[in-house]
Amino acid sequence: MVSDFEAQVRATNDKINARSGRPLLRAILVGLVLGGSLLVSLIVVKELYMLFAAALIGFTSFELASALRYAGRDVPRLPTVVAGLAVVPAAFYWGATGHWLVTLAGIAAIALWRLVELVRPSHRVSGLDLLKDIGAGAFIMAYVAFMGGYTVLLTAQDGGQWWTLAFLIVVVAVDTGAYASGLAFGRHKMAPIISPGKTWEGFAGSVVVAIVAGILLALFMLQQPWWVGVILGVVLVGTATIGDLAESLIKRDLGIKDISTWLPGHGGFLDRVDSSLLSGAAAFALFLIFT
Repeated sequence: MVSDFEAQVRATNDKINARSGRPLLRAILVGLVLGGSLLVSLIVVKELYMLFAAALIGFTSFELASALRYAGRDVPRLPTVVAGLAVVPAAFYWGATGHWLVTLAGIAAIALWRLVELVRPSHRVSGLDLLKDIGAGAFIMAYVAFMGGYTVLLTAQDGGQWWTLAFLIVVVAVDTGAYASGLAFGRHKMAPIISPGKTWEGFAGSVVVAIVAGILLALFMLQQPWWVGVILGVVLVGTATIGDLAESLIKRDLGIKDISTWLPGHGGFLDRVDSSLLSGAAAFALFLIFT
């Protein structure tokens, strides 16, 4: 009896994994760990969010730099990670000015490091390839550190931690709604070349879930009118979907399935934060508009 039950559970799990394209139970476990860490950092002492954001930005910068190096770009990883980490306290304590200035300083530092590396014969390349290497480092700073820094900038505002939590809940709702409805009803591919798993049915489900989540969060967490929740949901379902497709396009151009394999069931850190990067900037803009 027990062995038959275990066999049925394993068979069911294998079917779910085959349909979803990832080990679902491990993915849920990793998601719970990340979600729990996020809640502690925002609800207990919001300064702790800097540690959470720094960990995500640091690991994401490292793995994207490694992926670009795999594709042939000589991106210096150490200065890229350090520069990305520096954006976090700058955005939290110095606001928008620090956010911008430290990002630009980080790009300059990465470029200078790459130029100094030319002293070593093994690191010498053509002028065009040198510009591509520097451009790749600047891309990581702009895409990961700068965009990720908006969540830190938002959290630092008076009451901003609740907006950060709200927008991340909506982003998770978008991902969950798209996954569930796409798994159940998905038939028509949204962007088969970029992301074969995305369907229009999944997108429709994500819109419904995002709007419902946005309304509830606006009323009970943000103390905003219900229609602000509608705007929040609609905007974030757009930014989250674009962010997910953008990361899929990056992986397609690099010729890889996942940015890394550090998070079981999820791939890499960028595979988890892709929907949040652009959404963080959008949430900060909505915060400025409605508060």
